[in-house]
Amino acid sequence: MPPKKKSEQSLGADGATLKELLHSMLLQRRFEEKVGEAYALGKIGGFCHLYIGQEAVSTGIISMLRPDDYVITTYRDHGQALARGMTPRSVMAELFGRIDGCSRGKGGSMHLFDRNVNFLGGHGIVGGHVPIAAGVGFAIKYRGGDQVIVCFMGESVVNTGAFHEALNMAALWKLPCIFVIENNKYGMGTAVERAAAIKDLSRRADAYDGMYAEHVDGQDVMAVRDATARALTYARKEQKPVLLEVRTYRYMGHSMSDAVSGTYRTKAELDEYLKRDPINLLKAKMLDEGIISDDDFAAMEQEIKAVCQDSWDFADASPEPPLESLYEDVLVTTES
Repeated sequence: MPPKKKSEQSLGADGATLKELLHSMLLQRRFEEKVGEAYALGKIGGFCHLYIGQEAVSTGIISMLRPDDYVITTYRDHGQALARGMTPRSVMAELFGRIDGCSRGKGGSMHLFDRNVNFLGGHGIVGGHVPIAAGVGFAIKYRGGDQVIVCFMGESVVNTGAFHEALNMAALWKLPCIFVIENNKYGMGTAVERAAAIKDLSRRADAYDGMYAEHVDGQDVMAVRDATARALTYARKEQKPVLLEVRTYRYMGHSMSDAVSGTYRTKAELDEYLKRDPINLLKAKMLDEGIISDDDFAAMEQEIKAVCQDSWDFADASPEPPLESLYEDVLVTTES
């Protein structure tokens, strides 16, 4: 008899969950490719930072959260917004600067926000959102809840004062914060080893007593999920902060303004990391396990491409915000 197929459980999840993970990562990839196309055609203006290559981080972590948990992130936020459940239509319309966008066309690429899914942005200032995450953690504790706040950041954030101040307060006050360093090796064009005196960034937690920390392979979505499960257990039960360093790689430039392989990295390096594309890794395992077929994957891809084109069409048809909206949500007045 031929050998039996390995159990779905060997991948750490049932078939339905694995398909959801693959769908989430593939949606983010195809959506970002569409965003790059729209930017090149002038449909999107301003800064735009693509998430291509890092989909296992957003998918692995956010798939483990409860609906009442919170997510806050930096300017490379499109993939995380989609993983959290924001609609491709609302995200694309925001990128186009249209009224039907999640921030009514006034936030753009770096400031996606949706309180309906507890997605608290999208913040453009490097490290500026980390103290906000500590504030959310304080609010959770003050109210007696058992939610967590997950705070995504790039590796260059760990060298800022706001990072250390926020982690110090989170450790001192025992706040349920999970700080996630998405270490994609480069802060803009500066390699992490040229900017950080310590190479294992997860060890930054050593300075804060009681803070659990670990590093994980960010190209393996199942490894990310496993690390997240441990972090969530600690943050919820102990009501203490966690620092996760997720080692990943971006396949695009820092933003749409620099080349894929610029002066700061070689094509050979990029090609080496492409061998560990997180989508291809999961797809290959699922094919090997017999969880999906090539036809299944092709059908998923066609469905996702249609969704991405629909988001483009929706955004293109959405009106621009009226001029008077410039004065909305700027300040609050009270009647005397």
